[in-house]
Amino acid sequence: MDAVRVALLREVLAGTAWLDATRRFAGALRHCVDRRGGGLLLTGGAEYEPWHLAAHLDDEAAWSGLPQLSPTLVRHRVRPGEPAHLAVGPARLEAVRRGETLLVVTPEAPGEHLLERVRGARRAGATVLAVDGGDRDLRSLAHETLTAPGAGAGTAAGTVPAAVLGLDTVQHLVSAAAGENGLPGPRGRRRFRDRLSRLAGELLTPPPARW
Repeated sequence: MDAVRVALLREVLAGTAWLDATRRFAGALRHCVDRRGGGLLLTGGAEYEPWHLAAHLDDEAAWSGLPQLSPTLVRHRVRPGEPAHLAVGPARLEAVRRGETLLVVTPEAPGEHLLERVRGARRAGATVLAVDGGDRDLRSLAHETLTAPGAGAGTAAGTVPAAVLGLDTVQHLVSAAAGENGLPGPRGRRRFRDRLSRLAGELLTPPPARW
């Protein structure tokens, strides 16, 4: 992401509720992993794998000293020989326990197979959060949701061009806010913007070696 796009992102965000919306969602995520302590599972749809968010939550966990933010990435397809942290298949969703948190990130309709596993996770006592494209079925199952601009129908946080604030950028905002400490006072907002500037430059880079 070049300096022009970073400046545009700041300008657009300054005129919308997206900073507050992503902070609220990140706050819900932090509350779940801090208070329930059962671990964080992260999964996507059949055609979308959120390694981007997995990598940055992992970075935030290390940067902020909050190991509970480091997720287990649950993948729909695992190839032979994958390293252990990339070899957790969909069967893990069938073994969800009370106290765990399941974060679903998918821009497309999740499909009945994934929805059934999310239902099962919720019945088992997991807290379900979703960053999605506005799918009604998924949103009805989630305790907290955030709809990304351009990923689906509508957004609760104002109209934002998808080319400026797409799903990957929303995930950056969420992961950065989840790693923050303290309440969102003026100094916290400045710290968040400074970190966003650093993170924005990484949006188009390959995933870290761990991922």
